[in-house]
Amino acid sequence: MSVAITGIGSLLTNDPELGTITDAAVVFDGDRVAWAGPAARVPAADERVDAGGRAALPGFVDSHSHLVFAGDRTAEFNARMSGRPYTAGGIRTTVAATRAATDADLSANVARYVREALRQGTTTIECKSGYGLTVEDEERSLRIAGEHTDEVTYLGAHVVPPEYAEDPDAYVALVTGPMLEACAPHARWVDVFCERGAFDGDQARAVLAAGVKAGLVPRVHANQLGPGPGVRLAVELGAASADHCTHLDDADVDALASGSTVATLLPGAEFSTRSPYPDARRLLDAGVTVALSTDCNPGSSFTSSMPFCVAVAVREMGMTPDEAVTAATLGGARALRREDVGRLSPGCRADLVLLDAPSHVHLAYRPGVPLVSAVWRAGVRLPL
Repeated sequence: MSVAITGIGSLLTNDPELGTITDAAVVFDGDRVAWAGPAARVPAADERVDAGGRAALPGFVDSHSHLVFAGDRTAEFNARMSGRPYTAGGIRTTVAATRAATDADLSANVARYVREALRQGTTTIECKSGYGLTVEDEERSLRIAGEHTDEVTYLGAHVVPPEYAEDPDAYVALVTGPMLEACAPHARWVDVFCERGAFDGDQARAVLAAGVKAGLVPRVHANQLGPGPGVRLAVELGAASADHCTHLDDADVDALASGSTVATLLPGAEFSTRSPYPDARRLLDAGVTVALSTDCNPGSSFTSSMPFCVAVAVREMGMTPDEAVTAATLGGARALRREDVGRLSPGCRADLVLLDAPSHVHLAYRPGVPLVSAVWRAGVRLPL
């Protein structure tokens, strides 16, 4: 079944040859994009949908989320908004609740947040483990994530759990040994929280090296709470992304600019912790590839809204609306090393978002307004 979406006022393709097209159309053939271009030249299709002058763009690619969890951290958020600074320690609260939850409860939670994201235009989602921190709980977290999301990341090295507080090296041995063996079949990626209060540079290197040996591709939580070795370690090991990148020195920026590692920025975390925002302008001007993602998690960034992150990035991080939307689509795809999403080019997966607006610029121009009016994922129009 082929579908032609016509009457598109402004079509952002992220295709270097097609660019942004006014008075445009897109044709899907099954789950793939077959054609994109001026509406006057649209080829025949089995079905036609009139966009009514609305703007269209690729589905958002959320390359960093933590959706397998249980429990609630409202009290922690309330205290933080009353003046208590954020540290990584609150993760342990979620770990306790997640361990106590049933598989059915965890699966229902993930499904809920995936539906929530889809309604806001996200068509590709990465999901990490990291709230189990035992062999059994990390394995089931990844298995459940794989039932609902597109990309799955093993994050056994999120924090050191309480039972290993006096012997963190023993926990690293567990993460790189039996836990990795159980988890690797369920994941594509390996991640580590390289940060004070979590894992230092040597521990992070050991985790990532073990993951690579097991066939996983590295990504790194890096330089969120302060300066550290995370970004340069990510570039050195050829990680797909260094995520957060809030506290960078010139050497960090130079490393990112000279390598292939994507800088994934997570403005929801800074918004929810009242922390300084990363300087996206500095990274873009240096030639770094930038992605935007939600970091959806119950502690430091409890949002599934990519439009919200786009608006914050424009207002607080020095990005133009075009740069922010590109980072939330094509940038996320690059952070996941995906060529089939984040663009509306022939051969790509047919993921498209219609906005109740004449331009994608309205995502930043009208913050907080529910502009998504229709979503297609793999050629199927989803109920919103």
